[in-house]
Amino acid sequence: MAMAAGFGKVKVQPRGPAAALSLLLLLLLVLAAGLLGGGAEAQQTTCAGQLNGLAPCLRYSVPPLPGQAPPAPGPECCSALGAVSRDCACGTFGIINSLPAKCGLAPVRCQ
Repeated sequence: MAMAAGFGKVKVQPRGPAAALSLLLLLLLVLAAGLLGGGAEAQQTTCAGQLNGLAPCLRYSVPPLPGQAPPAPGPECCSALGAVSRDCACGTFGIINSLPAKCGLAPVRCQ
């Protein structure tokens, strides 16, 4: 089995404000990657291009108001998420998790 298996096979179940912060940081990286990326063809084969494709997931990554259920992700989000390689997703989460320490902040602990 290749390491570049689709991210769609990995279960991600964020819980609590810390997990929401991690997802928000991920999406900010996605938007930054889109602004810094190169040509469209080269971008699609890079991790930055894969993350940039997650833009349709932004509205599903913001915690809902108290008492409200989060919306189910739409097909565009699910398709984009399935296109992110495992290496890209895991590497990005590792980078996001290291940011608080690099900024002199307490680590984000997710349940």
